[in-house]
Amino acid sequence: MLIDSLPVLNRKVMYITGAIILIAVIALAIAIPISVSSVGESLPFVGSSVLDEVPLVDGHNDLPYNIYRLEHDRLKNFNLDSDLKKHPRWGNISSSHTDLPRLRKGKVGGQFWVAYVGCDSLDKDAVELTLDQIDVIKRLIKAYPNDLQYADSAEGIWNAFENKKIASLICVEGGHSMDNRLGVLRLYYELGVRYMTLTHSCTLPWADASPVDSSSLTTKHNLTEWGRKVVLEMNRLGMMVDISHVSKGVMLDAIRTSRSPVIFSHSSSWSVYNHHRNVQDDVLFELKKNNGIIMINFYPGFLGNNTIDKAIEHLNYIKNLIGTDNIGIGADYDGVGQTPIGLEDVSTYPDLFNKLAESGHGYEPWTREELKKLAGLNLIRVLKDVENVRDSLVNEEPYEDLIPYNDLTRDNQVQGCRTDLDTYLEAKSVEIESAPKKLSFPE
Repeated sequence: MLIDSLPVLNRKVMYITGAIILIAVIALAIAIPISVSSVGESLPFVGSSVLDEVPLVDGHNDLPYNIYRLEHDRLKNFNLDSDLKKHPRWGNISSSHTDLPRLRKGKVGGQFWVAYVGCDSLDKDAVELTLDQIDVIKRLIKAYPNDLQYADSAEGIWNAFENKKIASLICVEGGHSMDNRLGVLRLYYELGVRYMTLTHSCTLPWADASPVDSSSLTTKHNLTEWGRKVVLEMNRLGMMVDISHVSKGVMLDAIRTSRSPVIFSHSSSWSVYNHHRNVQDDVLFELKKNNGIIMINFYPGFLGNNTIDKAIEHLNYIKNLIGTDNIGIGADYDGVGQTPIGLEDVSTYPDLFNKLAESGHGYEPWTREELKKLAGLNLIRVLKDVENVRDSLVNEEPYEDLIPYNDLTRDNQVQGCRTDLDTYLEAKSVEIESAPKKLSFPE
């Protein structure tokens, strides 16, 4: 039947009904998005959601050292893509906190893998052992290409994150690994090392380690003139200067010497817990001026307690003291024998971020932007700043200063095994022309 053949009244009813239906459809179309949006706005912010938006970059993981001491650097002896808690060796030590399943659960987006050798290698075979550690890190990355991606720059971290892989960077823990030679430092950079901790627990001829701050009997030298050259050469190279483990005097000297932002790769607040490995407030103020970063260590021995709440106390104290632009995370997993309840291993980072974002814990909840900075944006910014300083120094020549001969001696005895002492003696009075020494040649 044609509409024109209907009575006029019926046609009016039909038009009105159609108009009402059309208006209802339009109203519904508008209401549904508004309703969904309102529901979304009413949902609580989940802190760990930021780890899907920016890479979580942890500043310090000692997995390579566990590979050395448990497997003698033989990757074929274990499978990182398995639950190492069930492994007959790895599962029986208290310092194993890392495997790929747990890294994925922890939403880790970037990791500095540590090339660490003990202080007992000082003046002996520290360089050789460090090279072994760098080698095993590189082989580890290549062995698991579906999850790990080598990175040596700020851009490289973002590239790995976009590829849904863990950006894997290399660092050296302890200046004893360079054996007092700037040439070794330069070669480490060529091998991919992007930060070096100036000392570990042992004081070096050119820099004091933190234990000197807990003893009134130890003579303090802070950072020597040659030690300053180490910092300046790291700036020139584009290698971040890490001042975890060093004495307070070295912290301040390094910050004031460096032309780039410096880092504490795994340290916490001295005011929250008085330990020589932690960082005092006046140093934190200097760090803020330097635009550097302190990455909070989760080791209970430095936190002062073995709970996640104590780690949060350190984070909040530093946040309230210097703001959120200079904070990150350097948990020290696989390098300690105890971890906090709630932060047992690398799978627990989301729990920390969730708790920081929640209200009702006695502190101001962290915002989305603050948590992004904590996760990785601050560290990436520091690394980029270091790269920019490097680029600005492209015309600066490498430092060629030799460590003074007197710095190599203790009680008038030369330390370690050296066959080139004449070189250091000559450097002691470089203005005086010395007689040519007898040369030996390989046969």
